[in-house]
Amino acid sequence: MSLADELFKDMCRDIIENGTDTRGQKARPHWPDGTPAYTIKKFGVVNRYDLQKEFPALTLRRTAIKSATNEMLWIWKDKSNNIHDLKSTVWDEWADEEGSIGSAYGFQMKKKYAWNDIKREGIEQVYGVDFKPLEIDEPTQVSRVIESSQELNDAHVIYNRADGMYYMDQVDKVLYDLKVTPFSRRILTNMYTFSDLPGMHLYPCAYSMTFNVTEENGQLVLNGVLNQRSQDVLAANNWNVCQYSVLLHMIARDCGMKAGTLVHMIADAHIYDRHVEVIEELIKRPSLPAPQFWLNPEKKDFYSFTEQDVRLDHYETGEQIKNIPIAI
Repeated sequence: MSLADELFKDMCRDIIENGTDTRGQKARPHWPDGTPAYTIKKFGVVNRYDLQKEFPALTLRRTAIKSATNEMLWIWKDKSNNIHDLKSTVWDEWADEEGSIGSAYGFQMKKKYAWNDIKREGIEQVYGVDFKPLEIDEPTQVSRVIESSQELNDAHVIYNRADGMYYMDQVDKVLYDLKVTPFSRRILTNMYTFSDLPGMHLYPCAYSMTFNVTEENGQLVLNGVLNQRSQDVLAANNWNVCQYSVLLHMIARDCGMKAGTLVHMIADAHIYDRHVEVIEELIKRPSLPAPQFWLNPEKKDFYSFTEQDVRLDHYETGEQIKNIPIAI
């Protein structure tokens, strides 16, 4: 039976039976009809998913793996903050008239930073000896130039000849470090940039991913810790777990590793008042065998993957739950 199902049931029981009820407190979220959206919440929920044992898609109800993957790649591969680049409607409530969600998520992953631990030999190892980083001469203008030029935004690496620094975005730096110094303890991303928060239409919920490599029978294993400040358990829990499980599989493939363990840390795991009845019904459902995960074996490069390169085989689930109300 699905281990992910049992983790989900245990978490939900704990929240309902032992959590803090926020009814009567000041609530920022509200329902589309304007009613305050209250929650029952638990602090510091931690779940571990061994991706070698199973792919952690719930069988209690179906998780749309291609849609979840598309949203993850929208952030991590496309590095977009515009819903017109996304194939689902999950972000429509937070987009402006042009489709932008502001300086959140993909915007953060596209920003380039100067790194003092990137070396020319490392660039040659990752990109080949013939790779030529784009060059910038003026150190005082490098940030402005990087942010304003689409050509530079699309480039993997920028070399500023004036200060000798190499510039990469967070995703490329993760791939670089995993290939050059895989046992580094500094391989992580962070989308919670305080100076950019005023421009975000919604503060990042899943905001940080830490990568850590171990070894098993001579094979490097890629593990990850997903940090989440807040989570709507019914609407988003398994969606996020599946997204970042796929991410680990894809990045592991690119780096010649195998996916290991995903640790999911949630500071505020909550069930909304209008979701409690649905959660209680899900807890009563029987678990079915976990599905088998398929990742297109013909692809290796992370930037070549699309949602069409993932599939869940033998995925049997309980009845789908439709029209879940979403607090905004």
